[in-house]
Amino acid sequence: MIFNRYEWRLLLRILFLFITLTATAFIIVADKTWYLYLAVTVPLLIYETLDLIRFQKKAQDEVSQFVESIHYRDFSRHFDVRKAPNELKPLRKGFNEINSTFKLISRERETQYHYLQKILELVDTGILSYELETGDTGWINEAFKQLIGVPYLKTIHSLEKREPDLYKEVIALKPGDSKIVTMTRNQQLIKILVTASILRSDEKLSKLVAFQNVSEALDETESKAWQKLLNVMTHEIMNSVAPISSLADTLKNRLKSPEIANSPVSSELEDLELGIDTIKRRSEGLLKFTESYRSLNKITKLDLTKILVRNLFENLSNLMRPTLEKKHIELEIILRDPALAIEADINLIEQVLINLLVNAIEAVKDREEPRIILSAEMQSNNKTLVKVSDNGLGMPPELLDKIFIPFFSTRKTGSGIGLSLCKQIMLLHKGNIQVQSTEGVGSAFVMQFSPQGQ
Repeated sequence: MIFNRYEWRLLLRILFLFITLTATAFIIVADKTWYLYLAVTVPLLIYETLDLIRFQKKAQDEVSQFVESIHYRDFSRHFDVRKAPNELKPLRKGFNEINSTFKLISRERETQYHYLQKILELVDTGILSYELETGDTGWINEAFKQLIGVPYLKTIHSLEKREPDLYKEVIALKPGDSKIVTMTRNQQLIKILVTASILRSDEKLSKLVAFQNVSEALDETESKAWQKLLNVMTHEIMNSVAPISSLADTLKNRLKSPEIANSPVSSELEDLELGIDTIKRRSEGLLKFTESYRSLNKITKLDLTKILVRNLFENLSNLMRPTLEKKHIELEIILRDPALAIEADINLIEQVLINLLVNAIEAVKDREEPRIILSAEMQSNNKTLVKVSDNGLGMPPELLDKIFIPFFSTRKTGSGIGLSLCKQIMLLHKGNIQVQSTEGVGSAFVMQFSPQGQ
């Protein structure tokens, strides 16, 4: 409807041109003096033709300007309706309405884009997108950069130099699938859940990959699984071994009875008595060993109080000083914030730290200049880290994800209960404990406490 006036003006020009052409043809055919009339009709015909061309050229120029503004997405351009010729006013008005619509759509898309950017920056899950054909990266949020430890990736193939194993898994991961990948970050083993999907935009296929650190969740699940297993094992072992020990007592007492002790075959029963003693001794040893693992499942409730870390370190230093001085081991305490505090069960946390210090003493005993560092600091995410470091022999990478497993010990005389108990205590505090170790350099056990009230 907005182009009715324009169409009428175009129709009138064509009609006038047609009439002029008809008149000229009639004059040429019907009148011998036609050349006199041609002096009038030919200029008129030329004028009408040029006017029609000019009229179309104006409309074409207006359309070209509008197309140019659309091409460069210049939706702020305004076509002046008041100063336009009458025949072009409806056209300009229509262009302005279209521009306003595009401007509104563009503003909404830009708002959605910034909104999505803010969401991606706030989530803890790392997000990465890249084109399947070229490998060029699109979305990369801060969570991904911090998790993987890369400031920027131009293409997905740049990841191969930094994390070759992770790169292979990302490339091979099919849309809709997910996989847990283990990688080392700051000398710590972390588990990352990698999930992929496909996006199509502007006829291009992109792969969207999400990276989520699931180490803490898996640790908690694994700890609960071990607790259930230990419950079953200790119950079954105690039920099976206790009667054996009791039976061994009965048999030994029977052998010492007068009728057997004074019998002619008493001398031949010495080996039998020795065997019964061995059975009894090993049964009692197994019962004590099993009983020790019950402590893993006894801790169910915490007595939480606010503890100043400096007081905690001072108590530990006083407690361990005789042992450290006897073995000529230096203990260094680093605490930049004297007011740093944690909310914890002081008895259990002291037990964890004592266990870690005892392990550190064992690790540095063969060093020429044995040294242990006890430190604490507040992270930017308000989590408190307490660290026990040593300059011992360290551990190979293949042992780092096993040392918190019950029954596993790197020492021949170790029971494998200490670090498992430390892990459970930290999980009960809604925290975690991790190990950093370099073979030949030393190890560090890091206790992570969540912000107070969480």
